[in-house]
Amino acid sequence: MKHFTGFQDMLFYSCPVPPEEREKLDAFLLLLEKSNAWKYLNGCSTEVEPGRPKIDECKLFAAVLYCFVLGKASLREIETACSTDLRIIYLTGQVNPSASSFSRFITSLIPKLSTIFPAIMKAIFRTCSVPMNTLFLDGSKFEANANKYKFVWKPTTLHIRLSEKVANLLGLMHLGSDLPSEGIISSKLIMRKIDEAEKITPDTVAGGEKALKEMRSQLSQYLMKSLEYEEKETICGENRNSYYKTDHDATAMCLKDDYYSGLGSNMHAAYNTQILVSNGFIVAYYVSQDRSDTRTLVNAIEQFHKWYGRYPEKLCADAGYGSLSNYEYCEQKGIQAFIKYPSWNGERTGRNPALYEYVDEKTITCLGFRKGVRVKLADRKHAWPNSSFFRVNDCEGCAFEPYCKRLLKIKTGKSRIFEIQPHHAQLKQQARDLLLSPEGIELRVNRSCQVEGAFGVLKQNMQYTRFRRRTLDRVTVEFALTCLGMNIRKYIRFSIKNSLPFYWKAPEDLAPETFKKPSAKRIINRLKKRKKLQPNEIAKKGYKKKGEVLIRQKSNFVTSPSFFCGA
Repeated sequence: MKHFTGFQDMLFYSCPVPPEEREKLDAFLLLLEKSNAWKYLNGCSTEVEPGRPKIDECKLFAAVLYCFVLGKASLREIETACSTDLRIIYLTGQVNPSASSFSRFITSLIPKLSTIFPAIMKAIFRTCSVPMNTLFLDGSKFEANANKYKFVWKPTTLHIRLSEKVANLLGLMHLGSDLPSEGIISSKLIMRKIDEAEKITPDTVAGGEKALKEMRSQLSQYLMKSLEYEEKETICGENRNSYYKTDHDATAMCLKDDYYSGLGSNMHAAYNTQILVSNGFIVAYYVSQDRSDTRTLVNAIEQFHKWYGRYPEKLCADAGYGSLSNYEYCEQKGIQAFIKYPSWNGERTGRNPALYEYVDEKTITCLGFRKGVRVKLADRKHAWPNSSFFRVNDCEGCAFEPYCKRLLKIKTGKSRIFEIQPHHAQLKQQARDLLLSPEGIELRVNRSCQVEGAFGVLKQNMQYTRFRRRTLDRVTVEFALTCLGMNIRKYIRFSIKNSLPFYWKAPEDLAPETFKKPSAKRIINRLKKRKKLQPNEIAKKGYKKKGEVLIRQKSNFVTSPSFFCGA
């Protein structure tokens, strides 16, 4: 039985669908049929308002998905398309569901789309006969549909101060015997203390009955405030520190393209989106409330593993994901990590070269080509777990000494102590060697083309820059449909042309890349030049003072959105 390709033409059309658009629709419906998406649509809401004809879930899903292909993400745009767009009229069979009908249907897709998305992507990759072994990861923040001014911080500090006031008040009432020594006093405990306070007599409190009455009233006020703080902390959860009253799942984030001021410095309600791209198609997505990309890598890869039953062979990502935990995760799962680390750009250009090269468990080589040996220091504690101390002697006369010791409190001495996590140093150097290889060069070029290009298509071509729905579940479904729309748009274009996307391949004779050799003279001159700057010049050039050294800050400039999305 055909579910998507068995659509019947209406007997009379005032304006028939143009042949070139009909070809695209046929390719779209054939893809849905190959993916067996109809199996997962059972139970979806297809209710319509009284007086409107019924429509089956396959036609409704095809119409909704094709609206996202056309860049129509809001309910009103979808409803309008059912009356004005010949392609959507053909898919719905001239049935005009209302915006509320589409809303109920999209909401009912929340538990099902995590199965439909990989089914359609598997059908695309089977048809194109391309592998899904190499993935490119990147993230972007999209503004949420929430009121910018109704914003709440997690009141942890205020709650601790309130608990201190409660403890002091209960101490005056001689009821503080069983209170916790530190931390937050729960509202349940305060309620129990209020019941105990009703039983004590005025002669047990200094000030008599009037003072006892005021203490009971104050304790009741503390209870109400404690309940308020606990509610806010419950909404925030453990992994974030803010939310918005009009969308509790939205988190305060700093956006690159500021919707209000254009400066990228104000906090806005937003969600963090991550996409995994292979051969130009988004094969997996992950929407979170995390403001940092670093902690989203594991969840994104696990989402891919859940859908496709395997881990990728290679993963390429930018420096925002270069942490020890991510490197260790890729090592455990057998993934080649072509992931930059935060200091990559400085080392590549030679402006901020690495201070040492890890050789083995007992030896390092510093920037001035002096050997360092592993030592044990009884008077110094380790700042990081599983770290070791290495001493480099004979620092006097080294051309890089001012640069090497620029952040130390004591800049004199004939030696320098490095605290190193050996495993982290090995993983960083392994990632560096992979990135500098011909294969790494190819992946770096393709990462900017594929994953950043995918965000460019979403933001520029499809005009998708902010969410229309609220709550994390609905936002996730909206983003999934948008990613599917972009994939299908690309698939239709290539299926009609009968050709696959072409991405740059590294020549066989391409030599590995090397870091630019650092110049001690230039580095020292740059440090001296920063010291001589006046305060107003420091502010203009984007430097901040840390001790006696000026460190470059990220400039707060404004560019076009295409700069950030890689379009």
